[in-house]
Amino acid sequence: MSSGTTETDNYVRFDAVQKSYDGESLVIKDLNLDVQRGEFLTLLGPSGSGKTTCLMMLAGFEPATHGEIYLDGRPINAVPPHRRGIGMVFQNYALFPHMTVNENLAFPLQVRRINKNEIESRVKRALEMVRLSEFGARRPGQLSGGQQQRVAVARALVFDPKLVLMDEPLGALDKQLREQMQYEIKHIHDNLEVTVVYVTHDQSEALTMSNRICVFNEGIIEQLASPTDLYERPNNAFVAQFIGENNTLPGQVTSVNGNHCQVQTDGGATVEALKVNVNASGDRTTLSLRPERVEVNPEPGKFPNVFDARVEELIYLGDHIRTRASVCGQTDFIVKIPNASEHAVLQAGDSVKFGWSAEDCRALDVYQGA
Repeated sequence: MSSGTTETDNYVRFDAVQKSYDGESLVIKDLNLDVQRGEFLTLLGPSGSGKTTCLMMLAGFEPATHGEIYLDGRPINAVPPHRRGIGMVFQNYALFPHMTVNENLAFPLQVRRINKNEIESRVKRALEMVRLSEFGARRPGQLSGGQQQRVAVARALVFDPKLVLMDEPLGALDKQLREQMQYEIKHIHDNLEVTVVYVTHDQSEALTMSNRICVFNEGIIEQLASPTDLYERPNNAFVAQFIGENNTLPGQVTSVNGNHCQVQTDGGATVEALKVNVNASGDRTTLSLRPERVEVNPEPGKFPNVFDARVEELIYLGDHIRTRASVCGQTDFIVKIPNASEHAVLQAGDSVKFGWSAEDCRALDVYQGA
């Protein structure tokens, strides 16, 4: 958040919010989170991390056990869901099957006692926005999954809410349709002055759509940052491993020099890295390195980190070759080689050299995963 951010820029605020279902264990632990007006914020995390619970408390479907939630500066803990003025989009669409598309979109307006002419105008505008103008007379069962999801988005927006919550809205769609809908929802957000809080466990979806991403794990925020910062500059081993593909090299810090450090990996290699989440010589660490940051057979002197490697497996993925190799004592080290590269002709069993910069290799905390 920039230093120029004012109080009024924070449209949603979670202030020391906790949530327990059994009175003992906390699903959400002391959550402090500000959502800026007009931004697209994604809550991302594995199953059970608390992201959906967070969304349900904001919607009013779950009460907070402790703390207060604010919407546009007003406390809303005691405000029922239907009075919060929030649009909702769910994974299962939640459309009324017996109503036409027009009737589904008109329903939230009728509840708000909008006059008939205004309802017709808003429904027409909403269908144009999701490019379904000619489908108003159809029922949901006569539409494809992608069309139904577009109707659900239109219904969430038809009454001009300032906040829209989306809970895994694209989870039921196939890969190609899901990617198409990501761009559609992103473009709708870009064209409207609406704040979106979006829940997903799909990291690529979060990277594609969000202004900022909030990574949840076991009820706490591990990191809150832009997609670029989250991917390029993860604060800890959990985020590095959860966002995108990542190589990990466990080891021990042997020396610290400014913002760099030397690490002796468990495989016996000495690696120069960026000091991120370690303090002193002797600290245990997990080195984090993205597969696309590794160069095959680099020019001599280009990198401080150059190691002998053996190619174990090559998988052709169209735009790149996913290469698994043995290096620094690791047998599952991954390198992504662009298909246009001269190195795309490597064979399993080849001996090569891998090189990378210290800035691309981050010394983080000890990774607790498998």
